[in-house]
Amino acid sequence: MTVERVIKVLADHLEMEPSEITEETTFEDLGVDSLDSVEIMMEMEDEFGVEIKPAEAGKSVKDLVAYIDEKLK
Repeated sequence: MTVERVIKVLADHLEMEPSEITEETTFEDLGVDSLDSVEIMMEMEDEFGVEIKPAEAGKSVKDLVAYIDEKLK
């Protein structure tokens, strides 16, 4: 499922436990800065095989999951 994969990539990148991240978690909550954002989106592109534009990916895990699911259709 997309949400678990997104959470795993985020947790790995931010060196957190996946249980600390939910669908409602925002990137601001995670303390993601602009450099982290670019690196995370590149990792998401590798994970899912789709191009991700950070400006369109939303502000929360839920937004990013919906964006990726739409790209995968």
